[in-house]
Amino acid sequence: MSHPTTVLSVNVNKIALLRNSRGRNFPDVLAFVRRLIGLGVRGITVHPRQDERHITRQDVVDITALLEEFPGVEFNIEGYPSPELLALIERVRPAQCTLVPDAPDQLTSDHGWDIARNDALLRDVLTQLRGWGVRSSVFLDPDVAQVRAAAALGKAQGPDRIELYTEAYASAFGTADADAVFERYRAAAAEAAALGLGLNAGHDLDLQNLGRFLSIPGILEVSIGHALVVECLEQGVETVIRQYHAITGERS
Repeated sequence: MSHPTTVLSVNVNKIALLRNSRGRNFPDVLAFVRRLIGLGVRGITVHPRQDERHITRQDVVDITALLEEFPGVEFNIEGYPSPELLALIERVRPAQCTLVPDAPDQLTSDHGWDIARNDALLRDVLTQLRGWGVRSSVFLDPDVAQVRAAAALGKAQGPDRIELYTEAYASAFGTADADAVFERYRAAAAEAAALGLGLNAGHDLDLQNLGRFLSIPGILEVSIGHALVVECLEQGVETVIRQYHAITGERS
């Protein structure tokens, strides 16, 4: 049973990666974003990296301009809070910025923040985001202690939400460890709710494993990219988005 307010935010990095591999504007990222919105998608996510191997800084500017036509669709920009990313965030002012502790050359996100070790950085960046009117989220492992540490940053210098890094859940799905791993996510989510933090989730979620994950109450948004694009190749975009919206409780 899904939470009725869960928003599917589609990460379009892989569409940009396909485009960049051939050196021309095909597939067209903006056309794909427009198509998703036409199918009822209410969130678009990107994770621009320093080498621009998929989403470029210009893509971010262009998507921002496109979404001005669709005020009900939120733009979520993920990434490590480098000076370059923060300058981009200040320029385009997305609905949400999700802070991820990635190295510049990292293939994909693979761990959450250690809040205590990054206390000063996070306080500074989160304060800037609040000043720009950008909702903030921090990428966390399903660790109750890290959730508490995020909340302890306070209302002025802390995040509005956390995003649970769901790779461990996806890897354990369908195995003997599934219930134990799921319980870690349920406990972290319950702690976030108790401490007044909004709750997002993402990484390796797909049509098979998303339903059970959304039995956890209070998931406001799920960000899905790689698996969704692969599923679109196999089944077609319309069919895939319809299935996701059935799980999230949204209507296409």
